[in-house]
Amino acid sequence: MLPTANKGRSSSSTSRSNPTFPHYLRRIVKWQQMDIEYSFWQMLHLCTAPKVVYQHTKYHKQTKNQWARDDPAFVVICSLLLTVATIAYCAAYDHSASHAVFVVLSVLLFHFLLTGAFLATCCWSLTNAYLREEAPNSHVVEQQVEWLYAFDVHCNSFFPMFVMLYVIHYFLSPLLVTHGFLAVLLSNLLFMLAASYYHYLNFLGYDVLPFLERTTFFLYPIGIVIVLSPILILSGFNPSRYFMNMYFGQRL
Repeated sequence: MLPTANKGRSSSSTSRSNPTFPHYLRRIVKWQQMDIEYSFWQMLHLCTAPKVVYQHTKYHKQTKNQWARDDPAFVVICSLLLTVATIAYCAAYDHSASHAVFVVLSVLLFHFLLTGAFLATCCWSLTNAYLREEAPNSHVVEQQVEWLYAFDVHCNSFFPMFVMLYVIHYFLSPLLVTHGFLAVLLSNLLFMLAASYYHYLNFLGYDVLPFLERTTFFLYPIGIVIVLSPILILSGFNPSRYFMNMYFGQRL
């Protein structure tokens, strides 16, 4: 067990290095301070070469002494893109302005922000409690996963899933919501790919932290997804119809 004094020292170090929420939130309304170009660069490479993004995370740690972003541009852009995509769904499948507003707010607040905060909290607690390497001696400062970094990992993992399940799915939705085996097959394959890639990026986000071990734990859900997908296909479950009916059931 590490000495109590060392834990206290690491806690103060962690609190100094973590960006504060007031500072982070203040930057949301200051577009001139956001690095929009770099955020789009990250989004592109998260879909094509995600390891490059997390290599830059190491550089960020070296220069800013924190793993988490201090720039909310990525979250803001994700929120705007998600809002636009949801409005497109509402324009195609909804005919009530009030219901469309409800759908946009529920998707933005629940699907992205609140669910993301919950998942980030779970991963943050799990990694700090069970996956950290023990310090080899009492003179090594104990490192901890920052909560904002856990939320960054979720946002990074969410964006490619957004591209697949909100953008690509939108253009394929006339086919995916039809009855028949082909729609069931394609819908399940798309959701399987999106969920698997989400968990793979989640793994990369924590695997890059040098003070964590057994990070392959974050790959286990991929196995569950792969096992469940054939079962859902054979049972005739269509996730596209399920979610579309949940929001636009009376209007499809």
